[in-house]
Amino acid sequence: MPVLQTYMSLVKLSIKGISYSQTQNGAYALILNEVDGERKLPIVIGAFEAQSIAIALEKEIKPPRPLTHDLFKNFAERFDIVVKQVIIHKLVDGVFYSSLICERDKIEEIIDARTSDAIALALRFNAPIFTYKNILDKAGIYLKSNTAETDSGAQEIDDVLSNPETFGREEESNQSGDVYSKHSLQELNDLLDQAVSQEDYEKAAKIRDEISKR
Repeated sequence: MPVLQTYMSLVKLSIKGISYSQTQNGAYALILNEVDGERKLPIVIGAFEAQSIAIALEKEIKPPRPLTHDLFKNFAERFDIVVKQVIIHKLVDGVFYSSLICERDKIEEIIDARTSDAIALALRFNAPIFTYKNILDKAGIYLKSNTAETDSGAQEIDDVLSNPETFGREEESNQSGDVYSKHSLQELNDLLDQAVSQEDYEKAAKIRDEISKR
């Protein structure tokens, strides 16, 4: 089984942020950092998964009802199941495959999962994220390369990464930023509470970005 390869080849990753993908309509790019290096691992994910990951990253946004990944965590905790770590163990035709390493009563179980779901759960369980060195060697990129050679694929990824942790198309983000910049801090906090209560988390993230700028 792929996840049972030697742990010496595992590379720890952290989350840099989320960007809207200019290359795939309606998709987002989750950017992972190599903890002990400079490479980034971009992974295309859907809007729902991007929203769930963003909410887990933004501690101050509290959904009034549990999202699917929150429900999974609540269910797991009720039955004393803990997600110990996530391993991105395979890359085939541009698709990343991941596994949840879970534990209950000191018995370890390995569960297959989509990478976006696995990372959304890793955040909620404070579980570390790993990949294998050969996957990072194959798919990892440098945001600032000192070499003159840059292929078109890497350049497209650089464009996606140019505005990390933004939601929606670039022009939409700029417009919303102009709109929210006219509000006072108190008004922004009121708008944030309203967006969360209406479960409009994309709007809430934009408002939160404006509050953070202040």
